[in-house]
Amino acid sequence: MSRIRSAAPPRLDGETCCACGGCVGICPADALTLEETILSLDARVCDSCGLCVDFCPVGALSFPQDGDAAAGEEESAIAADAVIVGAGPAGSICAKFLARAGLDVLVVEKRQEVGAPKRCAEGLSPRVLAEVGVDIDPRWTTARIARAVLHAPGGGSVAWTMGDERDYGVILERKVFDKLLLRDAVRAGARTMIKTTARGVVRNDGRVSGVVVEHMGRRRTIGARLVVAADGVDSKIARSAGFPSAVRPGRIMSCFQYEMAGLEALDESEIHLFYGNRIAPGGYAWIFPKGGGTANVGLGVKTRLAGGRTAREFLDRFISARPETFGRAQALEINCGGVPVHPLTAPLVADGLMIVGDAARMVNPITGGGIKLAMLSGKMAAEVAASAFRANDLGARALRRYPDRWEKEHGRSLRKLLKLQRFADRLTDEDFDRMAEILSPEMLEQMKNARFGAFAARVLRKLPHLSPLVVKYLRS
Repeated sequence: MSRIRSAAPPRLDGETCCACGGCVGICPADALTLEETILSLDARVCDSCGLCVDFCPVGALSFPQDGDAAAGEEESAIAADAVIVGAGPAGSICAKFLARAGLDVLVVEKRQEVGAPKRCAEGLSPRVLAEVGVDIDPRWTTARIARAVLHAPGGGSVAWTMGDERDYGVILERKVFDKLLLRDAVRAGARTMIKTTARGVVRNDGRVSGVVVEHMGRRRTIGARLVVAADGVDSKIARSAGFPSAVRPGRIMSCFQYEMAGLEALDESEIHLFYGNRIAPGGYAWIFPKGGGTANVGLGVKTRLAGGRTAREFLDRFISARPETFGRAQALEINCGGVPVHPLTAPLVADGLMIVGDAARMVNPITGGGIKLAMLSGKMAAEVAASAFRANDLGARALRRYPDRWEKEHGRSLRKLLKLQRFADRLTDEDFDRMAEILSPEMLEQMKNARFGAFAARVLRKLPHLSPLVVKYLRS
């Protein structure tokens, strides 16, 4: 029997709801519906019996007269040395190194499950893991990759073997990987607040001094000497701090992916990348195997080049054209999202604030890969911040060592790769076919490291009609 039966339907607090679905099953009036993770209440058919109010494990359904605190009511403030918004690779690595430095660190994550939903093809070179103190774990390693095969639209291809025994790739299970990264941060001493949405920064005398969050339907203020924005390409923290975080349409890839089972004729030690304007204008399609005939199959496009078609339409057409691989394949999961392919031009720091990972658009503009750069930025930001704490100076000038180091170690090469991306955007499918004929694995290795000399020389010699593009993008 309900604690209180009301004449009005219950109030639904979507911020608190954990989408368990139990209330849907118990409702005798069929007034509740759960779609994906969104619960809705149809007040027209609800008879206010209160069964759902009694059942809800987190109090997301309540009658207004229950006497509980109203949703969004301010509770007592929380304090930490540093609050990190976002528990992805950048945020968790940053939290781990700050906690190891003896700081009181609080990680805020908007999702109730870290690592889900994934917005990622899940490829990574293990070389970076040693740099950020992460051991390879079979729980998140689904496949070991020895070769990458690049396909031109006309059927030609070039294969690149990934160096020596130390230089290979892995395909992750992000739902496990991300969670264990956060576990490592907790083991180092960090605290966490899961299912907690950061609404914006708090300022004191013009400097960032914390964040306002919604945690399980309650508004809290977290005071901190340092706020780290690690909340992804849609960073609310960077935007609320005054950074221009909205991405221009031409600087972001629209991506759609299936995780599929039942693939055939697939060498699971190889990843496959498919280029061409008919396949993925401004981007590429990929097949990243995860073992047992399962793979991430997706593509990214630039919408200004896509002719009004969606990434999903391009992917479905790509799959339908390859029955030898996908004839029996079925989708297990759908993933989609935006991948920024142009760095944030703002300085990445302010008084009491640092921006890392996807929030700072730290993504390889050729591959769209961001995990490696996210982790490296998280560690670098933590090292600079720890030094700033020791000097008792969290001002922008002290924190500026972070973007200065980033520019020196990664920024210049990323800008070179951005020029290569712009060069590729202007190629026809016939150009891609010729590229497959003249490219060598050695050139691909050089290009991966933003060295274009040999490639540019060969293009000038073999494809002279591309000389203006080479001069503009690869030799400037």
